[in-house]
Amino acid sequence: MMSTNTENLETFYLISFRNLIDSELYEQLQTIINYVVLFDDEEQCLQYIQSLTKDDRIFVIIKDNSSSQFVSQLVTLRQIVFIYIYTKKSSEQLTKNSKKIRDVFSQRDQLFQRIQADYTERSLQKLDEPFVYSIFTANTNQSVSMNTNFIHFQILIDCLICIKSSPNDKKDLISRCKQQYRQKSNEATILEEFEKDYRPERCLQWYTRCRFLDRILKKALQVQNIEILLLFRFLIQDLVEQFKSNKSLPSQRVYRAQLLSKTELDLLQKRTGEFLSMNIFLLANTSREQTRSFLLSLPTYDQTEKVLLEIHSNPRMHDVSHALCSSKEEVLFLIGSIFRMTYIERDHDGIWNIHLMLCSRKQHQLQTVIEQKRNELDIEETDLLSIGFLLQDMEKFDQAEKYYLHLLDQLSKDQEDLSRCYHALGEVMQKKGEYDSCLTWYNKALEAYKSDESGTAMSYNSMAIVYSKKRDYKLALKFFNKALNIWSSVLGEDHPDVAMCWNNIGIINQEEAKYTDALECYHKAWNIRQKCLSSDHPSLGQLHACIGNVNYQLRRYDLALDHYNSSIEIWKKTLGSHYLDMGVIYRNIGLVYRDKGDFQQALVHMKKAESIYRQVCSPTHHQVLQIEKLVNDISSKT
Repeated sequence: MMSTNTENLETFYLISFRNLIDSELYEQLQTIINYVVLFDDEEQCLQYIQSLTKDDRIFVIIKDNSSSQFVSQLVTLRQIVFIYIYTKKSSEQLTKNSKKIRDVFSQRDQLFQRIQADYTERSLQKLDEPFVYSIFTANTNQSVSMNTNFIHFQILIDCLICIKSSPNDKKDLISRCKQQYRQKSNEATILEEFEKDYRPERCLQWYTRCRFLDRILKKALQVQNIEILLLFRFLIQDLVEQFKSNKSLPSQRVYRAQLLSKTELDLLQKRTGEFLSMNIFLLANTSREQTRSFLLSLPTYDQTEKVLLEIHSNPRMHDVSHALCSSKEEVLFLIGSIFRMTYIERDHDGIWNIHLMLCSRKQHQLQTVIEQKRNELDIEETDLLSIGFLLQDMEKFDQAEKYYLHLLDQLSKDQEDLSRCYHALGEVMQKKGEYDSCLTWYNKALEAYKSDESGTAMSYNSMAIVYSKKRDYKLALKFFNKALNIWSSVLGEDHPDVAMCWNNIGIINQEEAKYTDALECYHKAWNIRQKCLSSDHPSLGQLHACIGNVNYQLRRYDLALDHYNSSIEIWKKTLGSHYLDMGVIYRNIGLVYRDKGDFQQALVHMKKAESIYRQVCSPTHHQVLQIEKLVNDISSKT
């Protein structure tokens, strides 16, 4: 495989084969689509295309003797825009297979001109721009992961807006763009002007003029390329400041033309009434007729629907979210703007109308939910480490590791942040199951904390958790007790961190079948948490679960059920009905009933656990497979 750059910052690709494209044509094609990839065989080509995201868009040049199986697979892929047949002889048979097969070309100039015209048309019409969004549903019976994605993105945007940009961000972004567009003279010229003349007060004009910046940012948001997104901080922050000056904009309706796959449209129809976060800067038009006329002029594509977004905005009633562009006919909505989908309907011309109402985070307690997640991630003040914490919570551990390692160079003068970064790297390696590497980072954090007793205790506690996972319970207890002694001395006997230590020591005793000692530790943790936490705090639910587990091991089934049910009552109030650990509790209740011989009740609770696992985990997750086996085993006994 041969490609123009190591990374494509846009969604467009041009793909072909080495024995079809010579060096002269290769360089010509780069002036249209900067990212050109050549392959040696069809299988390699197909595998590469299938590895790309659903929002990437590809122009393909193939030979006239390409296999019919290869061509038939290409035309079914959502990413393929057009297929061009480049040959010295006619091949009409292939052109009849699909609308995606553009034509047969025997002259390179004709081929070049056709691709150039097609790309220009689709770029101007924005037909291939990704429609990147996330949904928040108030229905607790719906997927937890959907709301999690929504909340994660809102926090990511907060980070990009609040974390001060580096003086080198603009310089580094321009450098990346120059590398990306070195064969495209128009973009290169605009880049030179941008580098020389950009001013924060004119950010909106520059953003709407530099279409390639918009395309790069959209791709970075779509794939959550943190490295690129951080380079855009200066522009995003400048745009936010400019948006703040638009509070006096009148209430208005604006419109946007969009092509959506039938699958995407079906999903949105099922979510009518829910909240929608636009995970891009969304550009809309003030003219409904102009936008509809544009949609009507478009050809109909396979598995694609024409959609008109009708947006009602009122900046005086909501958070600052949009700005009028210099053309006065376009409105740009801030990245992360939240809308409620009020209804979706199809008109007599076959255009789907999606009605959106601009909302505030304050509606339906969205801000409360977001703040809860920030507290859970220990993001009290947004700083550079916050993005790493977010990546960890998104389970993007490789990205988080890469991010923290890059961050170490920037934190060399700040001892507190340096020690936090070491500790965060330890957490990442722990979650990746690389325990030896994890302990190395925790030891670095321990050295860096030095006189910070709370930080030292946290490192001891984390190291103890790793040793417990390695089943080295002796060392685990040693470090838990070190943490316990420091926290008890520094924070007092009744602090939540002291309770956490007792809880962890109880888990070690439980693993070693020292059930009496385990219960003693759990009750010490319970007494502390009752004093300093609310009666429905999730930590009390977790302790009920632990005490329930010990009683189950001791075959005190009724006591175990009492604690499991108390855990469920607390978690339902605070974490919702589809929290993953809730599934674990339902499973444990099922096991209690199974051991008591009440298979009917065992099956009821196993199915509740199965329902939660299916919503939160992938179909192949080990917990899903395990619960399916338990359900089948118990079903055979009822």
